Amino acid sequence: MATVSSPPDIEYPTSDGRPMAETDHHRDLMVEGIETIKLVRGSDPNFYVSGNLLVFYEQGNRHKHVAPDFFAVRGVHNHPRDHYLIWLEGKAPEVAIEYTSKSTRKEDEKTKFVLYREKLRVQEYFLFDPFGDYLKPPFQGYRLKGNRYVKIHPVAGRLPSEVLGLHLERHGDRLRFYDPDSGRLLPTPDEARQHAEMARQHAEAAQDRAEATLIRAEAEKQRAEAARVLAEAEKQRAEAETERLRIQLEELQRRLPPQA
Repeated sequence: MATVSSPPDIEYPTSDGRPMAETDHHRDLMVEGIETIKLVRGSDPNFYVSGNLLVFYEQGNRHKHVAPDFFAVRGVHNHPRDHYLIWLEGKAPEVAIEYTSKSTRKEDEKTKFVLYREKLRVQEYFLFDPFGDYLKPPFQGYRLKGNRYVKIHPVAGRLPSEVLGLHLERHGDRLRFYDPDSGRLLPTPDEARQHAEMARQHAEAAQDRAEATLIRAEAEKQRAEAARVLAEAEKQRAEAETERLRIQLEELQRRLPPQA
């Protein structure tokens, strides 16, 4: 798709001066969601996921921007950005997630709802209130149908995302991603690190067991060799004793007088 260059005299900001999130928990949820998807799609060169990044949607106007808590788009090159310029990228975000708080409730339910639906044409919009204080219900999902958002119907209690190919599921005050193909939740970065650490420990334990087996086998081999050497020495002593006795017998027989 052809892209349009930005006017050279327009410098688009990288921050709107607003805090990243209202609480530590909201911030952690944003980071966890983005990094969880990066774990499974981060190697895809044509899938971009980010969040709390200024998305500009009107060329030449540095004030026309929005910063979704989480967004993803297919068919866009995966590389770090200072901001996201829709007219250069050729596509608006296809899915957005907002982690609603007291200060963002009105914006998430009204301002962004209309902007995503009418201006950006975001295909899927999810809203999650981790503490269940401001949204009723606390987890909602919408999909663009024509010019309106329709509610996404849950599947086994989860809201499917066609863009991500995953289901989103509320887990208490957290939002998790579920893979319907594997039937499992995607691991969060913390869980992935724990799994990697457990795998490392298991590998080290297996290596230790293998080394112990080799040591035992080598010790057994050495014991067998020592037993063989001992047996060979005993054999040689027995043969030497037999030979000594044979010589003595022959000597005795020579000394005996001949029989009449």
